[in-house]
Amino acid sequence: MSSIDELPPPRASPNQGQIQSDALEEHTELWWSRDPVKSIFCYCFSVLLILACGIGGIVLLSTTTSRSGEWRLAVGATLCILALLVLLKQLLSSAIQDMQCLTRQEHINMLKSGGLSDMLVFIISAIIILVCGVALLLLSVTGETPGLPPVLVTMHNVGVALVVVGCLIFLGVLIFTILMFWRSCVSSCFHPHNIGVFSISGQLHQRQNTTSSLANLI
Repeated sequence: MSSIDELPPPRASPNQGQIQSDALEEHTELWWSRDPVKSIFCYCFSVLLILACGIGGIVLLSTTTSRSGEWRLAVGATLCILALLVLLKQLLSSAIQDMQCLTRQEHINMLKSGGLSDMLVFIISAIIILVCGVALLLLSVTGETPGLPPVLVTMHNVGVALVVVGCLIFLGVLIFTILMFWRSCVSSCFHPHNIGVFSISGQLHQRQNTTSSLANLI
């Protein structure tokens, strides 16, 4: 009986969380759904950007007249093309995810919603919108279409609106990047793997079993 009591009980693996994490790493389809809050936020913002650019471009194209046809046609077509490009990016990411043709984690992290590709799309969209807005403001200030003050006023208002939207997109991307960086730093500092809970609990469990075995022997 004493020899049986001396046998230590099976210990739980101290890296159980790491084993589970490694098991999840083997499933490529799960890499697309990491950071769901970040992905959902970026996806909703992409949809909002598509709707805003598409509706704005259609309004400008539909109100094009012979007096203000050039700038409305140029800005409206640019906004519509921008909306189509953002939509194409979202469709491309969904198609690649459905086909499961990517097996490297860095590629998936770049193309998924909320990844590096979304940040680049937002920055490029902000640059295009800002360029259109600044161009309209310069044209309205220089007054290259004399004798048409209502056209200049409309051009100025549209230019101001585009500049404001472009600056807001830039500011949103900057704030979002800072928040995600701060979140990653906090999660890495307080990650359970950085705390020796498993090793300490294992040592305490072993000491208790050793004490009970000595008591049985006595």
